[in-house]
Amino acid sequence: LRFDEQVRVVVFKSQVKGVFCAGADLKERAKMDDAEVGEFVRRLRNLMDEIAALPVPTIAAIDGYALGGGLELALACDLRVAASSAKMGLIETTRGLLPGAGGTQRLPRCVGVGLAKELIFTGRQIDGDQAASMGLVNHSVPQNSQGDAAYQRALTLAEEILPQAPFAVKMGKLAINKGMEVDIASGMAIEGMCYAQNIPTRDRQEGMAAFREKRPPRFTGK
Repeated sequence: LRFDEQVRVVVFKSQVKGVFCAGADLKERAKMDDAEVGEFVRRLRNLMDEIAALPVPTIAAIDGYALGGGLELALACDLRVAASSAKMGLIETTRGLLPGAGGTQRLPRCVGVGLAKELIFTGRQIDGDQAASMGLVNHSVPQNSQGDAAYQRALTLAEEILPQAPFAVKMGKLAINKGMEVDIASGMAIEGMCYAQNIPTRDRQEGMAAFREKRPPRFTGK
């Protein structure tokens, strides 16, 4: 996906009705020794980092349970859409664990430190509407009879992104992600570097031409 120039948006959905991702298999985990658990979690954390580092926008379509590592997967995405009936939570403390695949870092960056601590300390599960009210998901939608309401809303969101200039969107994502890690002055410098890379693109010239000619732009990603 990272190197496929045709890919402009990635939507993560489940093939299992009622479950986005239920997290690690604790029965499998119980058979591992301490070293194996550490390696398993390290690889899981690396996977989430790879998802977060995808250059194109990513959307998690949460149509059911997103618990533990399942919610960490959703947090590694740029945008999240949930069915109002979905259940989400970093429930690790209820199993004698703590989030180990990015949850302690990505959740506070998403909802703020106080709410993140409350959710992690209690292991509480929340529904889609509650998640939307605290900014954990971008949209909460009523579930439909097919059980894929969040996926359908995610597709609509993806279709809003698709017509925009692909390289500019990628640079926007990079500027936001890197800028969130530093002070604002450094962030401004990062934005400037991303903007400078966008200036010579044909898409920027096409955008200006389309505006002058009062027509929709035809972006190619170049």
